[in-house]
Amino acid sequence: MLYYLFKYLENYDIPGARMFEYISFRSSMTVILALFISTIWGKRVIRILQRQQIGEDVRDLGLEGQMQKKGTPTMGGIIILGSILIPVLLFAQLENVYIILMIISTIWLGVIGFIDDYIKVFLKDKQGLAGRFKIMGQVMLGLIVAGTLYFNDDVIVRDQVYLPNGKVKTESVMNPQTGKKEVRQITIDRKSTETTIPFIKDHQFDYKWLVGFTGKHADKLVWFFYALVIIFIITAVSNGANLTDGLDGLATGVSAISGTTLGVFAYLSGNFIYAGYLNIMYIPYVGELAVYISAFIGACIGFLWYNSYPAQVFMGDTGSLSLGGILAVFAIIIRKEILIPLLCGIFLIENLSVMIQVFWFKYTKRKYGEGRRVFLMAPLHHHFQKKGFPEAKIVTRFWIVGIILSVLTIATLKIR
Repeated sequence: MLYYLFKYLENYDIPGARMFEYISFRSSMTVILALFISTIWGKRVIRILQRQQIGEDVRDLGLEGQMQKKGTPTMGGIIILGSILIPVLLFAQLENVYIILMIISTIWLGVIGFIDDYIKVFLKDKQGLAGRFKIMGQVMLGLIVAGTLYFNDDVIVRDQVYLPNGKVKTESVMNPQTGKKEVRQITIDRKSTETTIPFIKDHQFDYKWLVGFTGKHADKLVWFFYALVIIFIITAVSNGANLTDGLDGLATGVSAISGTTLGVFAYLSGNFIYAGYLNIMYIPYVGELAVYISAFIGACIGFLWYNSYPAQVFMGDTGSLSLGGILAVFAIIIRKEILIPLLCGIFLIENLSVMIQVFWFKYTKRKYGEGRRVFLMAPLHHHFQKKGFPEAKIVTRFWIVGIILSVLTIATLKIR
């Protein structure tokens, strides 16, 4: 909203009004405001949660220091969501299709998580929202995201046109402001279902390849497979973040690290010069997402002020489901979903540890009559707790692994 206010004030030559045209400036402002909201407003929210006795009901799993967390306020994800949405509404271009999609995704996943926490805390049902309803909500969001990206006319890729000698084709045009001729590159806008293949140059993966033919029903099948993949990604990453949220500051810190990397990709993909230099897909209007992800990063870091060990508040499913889903949708929009297993490797390994544990336990119980375990406890972070590692050390080391994975993800820009 401030973006539109200062854009209007440009007509009156107000000093500094033009600064709001720059994504870098607005991104900086969203980080600062998100940090301010999450730290200042967060303290008040925690007091409200304490007065309402909205505390965590901890099951005794035999983990060191676990029972000390009993009664710690939960549903703190409200702090994160508010710290994201308020700065975005103030500083982002709200007509941008990608910003609209991210706002919808944030609210949608936040509502699912809030309902789950509400059932656990107020209705005293430890199971929370039934799994099928969670999945149903994630599937519906996946359909919204897939439908928007597939059918919306503003979702395009812009390509440079090359001459037979390999040089970029240009044209001479008159600049109406300067009255001088300028040389501009010729580009073509097109609809596309392509996504980046890491470590491979000049080639993208196209979801049309999953169909393998062209004809009357080809587009419908492409849309079907495209939607299935997006639904799977959103569900997997969202639930992976939910499983990771088991130690103080773990999911929050990992999400901030991954979000920073995605912000770099969004800014580069939305800048014609940088995209051309790095030989990556140029996606018009996607650079505006740098404003959104800046608010996301600021909200996560600000929440860590209260969520770091020993935590004064837990995010609950209100936060964890939202964080994972936001990262998934963001990666899909900037066409980096194939990089998710690398970038969100912590979420992936936490997911896999649970799947491996459950599968092996059921398999050995059926075969030997006694269930056996691969890990001392799943998800993986609890395995290290059982081995006697202090909670703060586990979290810090997971953050370090997350940073390494993020650096490797960024390296895919050049290692091709």
